[in-house]
Amino acid sequence: MTTFKDYEYKRPEMEALRTEWNKHLDRFRHANSAEAQDAVIRELNRLADDFSTASNLVYIRSSIDTNDVYYEEQRDYFNDIGPEFDELNTAFYKELVASPYREELEKRWGTQLFTLADQKIRSFSAEAIPLLQQENKLASEYAKLIASAQIDFGGETLTLAQLGPYTQSTDRETRRAANEARFGFFADHKKEFDGIYHKLVNVRHQIAQSLGYKDFVDVGYLRMNRIGYDREMVKNFREQVKLHIVPLATRLYDRQAVRIGVDRLAFHDEGLNFITGNAVPKGDADWIIENGKKMYDELSPETSEFFRFMLERNLMDLIAKKGKEGGGYCTFIDNYDSPFIFSNFNGTSDDIDVLTHEAGHAFQVYSSRGIGVPEYIWPTSEAAEIHSMSMEFFTWPWMEQFFKEDSEKYKFSHLSSALLFLPYGVAVDEFQHLIYENPGMTPDERKATWKKLESEYLPHRDYDGLEYLEQGGFWQRQAHIYEVPFYYIDYCLAQICALQFWKRSREERDAAWADYLHLCRLGGSLPFTDLVKEANLLSPFEDGCIESVIGPITEWLDTVDDSSL
Repeated sequence: MTTFKDYEYKRPEMEALRTEWNKHLDRFRHANSAEAQDAVIRELNRLADDFSTASNLVYIRSSIDTNDVYYEEQRDYFNDIGPEFDELNTAFYKELVASPYREELEKRWGTQLFTLADQKIRSFSAEAIPLLQQENKLASEYAKLIASAQIDFGGETLTLAQLGPYTQSTDRETRRAANEARFGFFADHKKEFDGIYHKLVNVRHQIAQSLGYKDFVDVGYLRMNRIGYDREMVKNFREQVKLHIVPLATRLYDRQAVRIGVDRLAFHDEGLNFITGNAVPKGDADWIIENGKKMYDELSPETSEFFRFMLERNLMDLIAKKGKEGGGYCTFIDNYDSPFIFSNFNGTSDDIDVLTHEAGHAFQVYSSRGIGVPEYIWPTSEAAEIHSMSMEFFTWPWMEQFFKEDSEKYKFSHLSSALLFLPYGVAVDEFQHLIYENPGMTPDERKATWKKLESEYLPHRDYDGLEYLEQGGFWQRQAHIYEVPFYYIDYCLAQICALQFWKRSREERDAAWADYLHLCRLGGSLPFTDLVKEANLLSPFEDGCIESVIGPITEWLDTVDDSSL
């Protein structure tokens, strides 16, 4: 059996790839039937899979060890050739949507492929390639800066991820000191963080203008494949969160202050949920994985097969270590039909959230990997996050395996944090709208914009004199803002859907799980709102959807005597 370490990286040579691609594309143009064009599409898909496989292997291996010179060089190479490949793919999409046999091809491949092709055409131009290369390099520069953090704390040298447990300490001074150390790194590198983002905003605005758009918001929506809804609908969703969720979140924070015994909840207190300590896994990484295997064996035959596939092929790199990029992700290695999970275990409940969240992504792509259309293996991002966030809730019955006597602590924190996240999530989204609608802002003006949004969406927040945060720097820790603009409202829309699955899993578990499986198998063959319907969920854009979800959640949280946990 071939395992991840033996997955072969073949560096694509762009001239040879371009020659072969254009040869097939010429055949597509001159084909005299849908069957002939269909055959060409399969050849182009093969080339695209080869490119994607190489790109993902480089990304994974360089993010696992940013000090690996070879893969860092290869990552720089892909930063340059990625836009060149996009040019080839866009040329194909232009021919596809104009095909005289489009109706027959739509019957074979589905209409969503043509919609996605149109989105790509409208968000790319060959003239923008140098700007796109610059954008890629700047995003990588941010990731490398985060990975470079070596923070002296408590006699140890720690990464940002390794500081996590200290921000949840039952000792208030330790929590404060850990947050000071964490954001001290950002303060020490303020010029770099400000400079990278300033350049990114300018480059993205230039990209938008080169494509004929007023601002980058339009390009961001096209890149994220916002199909069936627009920025006004997103704005209305944010307003609904402000109206219905923000007051509830404020009450939950007030409740937390009482629970942990502080008169005033400062930012450095937010990480501690219980005076007796947060729920943490009762074993190390190997123990967590072994319990994860048992959990997925018992959840369903499908999840059992999937998780064993991941374990047997070593398709997970989970533990925080020096030189490793921050965060967590799931990606897919096409030529090996393999999902891959990356994370930074640090001994907190986040480790279990990763095991369920990223595994939800991986299970979905594993379930849809045979769908036959590369563009459909993944759904668009807001739909993809439904699978990950919902898996977190479907695995609730097994949380006692990981948290033992603290399983109720975990469930209370997990469900309440799902609500508490929403105001922050929409603040990140509105921030990006304001930034790209006003690209001439200075770094200080961007921070002032963030501070204003915090006052509206996070009115409880008190940084207790931590200067960097008082000045509006908190958003700079959010990698999505730098690396994947407008990828954040996706979490909020998906959270509302996942909370519906939480509700349904308590009322009709078998039916809810069947709908979840169906959703995973559909992959990205439909746009977001259609996938939501297929899963028998309400669209987050529908009037009353948010209210229908928060009622049962509030009721459940109110039944818990959290002061006794």
